[in-house]
Amino acid sequence: MRTLVLMLFAAAASAQEAPYDLVLKGGHVIDPRNGVDGVRDVGIRGGKIAAVAANLSSGGARKSIDISGLYVTPGLIDIHVHVFWGPKHAVTTDGDHCVQPDAVGFRTGVTTMVDAGSAGWRDFPEFRRRVIDTAQTRVLAMINIVGVGMLSEDDAVDQNQFDMNPARVAEVARKNADVIVAIKSAHWRQPSFISVEKALEAGKLANLPIVVDFGYFDNKPYQTLINDKLRPGDISTHFYRVPAPLLDKDGHVADYLQSARKRGVKFDVGHGGGSFHFPLAAPMIQQGFWPDSISTDLHSGSVNGAMIDMLNVMSKILALGVPLPEVIRESTANPAAEIRRPELGQIGVGADADVAVLRVERGKFGFVDTKGGRVEGDTRLGCEMTLRAGKIVYDFNGRAGVPWREGHIEYPVR
Repeated sequence: MRTLVLMLFAAAASAQEAPYDLVLKGGHVIDPRNGVDGVRDVGIRGGKIAAVAANLSSGGARKSIDISGLYVTPGLIDIHVHVFWGPKHAVTTDGDHCVQPDAVGFRTGVTTMVDAGSAGWRDFPEFRRRVIDTAQTRVLAMINIVGVGMLSEDDAVDQNQFDMNPARVAEVARKNADVIVAIKSAHWRQPSFISVEKALEAGKLANLPIVVDFGYFDNKPYQTLINDKLRPGDISTHFYRVPAPLLDKDGHVADYLQSARKRGVKFDVGHGGGSFHFPLAAPMIQQGFWPDSISTDLHSGSVNGAMIDMLNVMSKILALGVPLPEVIRESTANPAAEIRRPELGQIGVGADADVAVLRVERGKFGFVDTKGGRVEGDTRLGCEMTLRAGKIVYDFNGRAGVPWREGHIEYPVR
């Protein structure tokens, strides 16, 4: 009899349980991965997307938030950041140029960041312990082919080919396969391709793509990198950077780039403090050669410059003519595919409830490249709310709050 009573009590409690922890009502959902582009409600339960449909019942939900007039997208994925903040190897050299992920990402709708090679195999355990495993942001990583990673503002460390050990890099990558998504080659100044070739060797051993920051164009041909070195799925970042030879003598997108794209090579923005120039980006985008992924190259030297943040870079790409749904794709589903995490960058049922609620501001806005070149646009993106695994982590207009005068909040009594 007692068992029956307990069972009935449990059943009643289950029946009374709210069907959703949270319902976002009336927003325009853009989810390229699942082909959704229209007004939908989003129901969240247990940190996961439970439903995406028109007119969801929110009567039993623990909380319902009206976001009509706003856009709902998957949490943004920035695949080029630097977030190994604080001292490295017990020293700081020329200052620390990395930033704290939670402090800068949530306010721009970014829920997943990929650190672009700040750590190598020698210091990756420290990076994981101190940053990756403590951040609320999902932090993934490219591991640098150089053992000590990026150590200083002066990139001379990147030139040490004797600290490039593909076997050790691959070993660390395999041991940390849950968070390491690529091998990084960066800033190689020499006329050879040693850094790229060592990264490729590590990538083959670990079965990972490589990402190349080509660095310097004056002593080796970019075409050779694209045509002869990069494999399908490998990524060239800092793409729209002068003097990269991306246009032919008539101003058309170079044939070798079209061939590389058909072959599966990926091209990432990687804006940064000096790697985005309108003389390349504008004609290429206008000719339909859009980036595969939009990223910031986030660091302390770029956040207060022309780059600013992820939404500003996205707005810049909008101003150059890429439609909003494609800009969202290049900031969600595409980078998720590039890092081989297709479960991210979407808000399909069962996915982690990483969500960005964005406003689309209309007016007259100016955007600059890293040399001070300016374009105007009529659209700017802003972040109203960010959810990470179903939890509201940023709420620009306090939409999740309740009127304090209505007595729903218990304030401490002095």
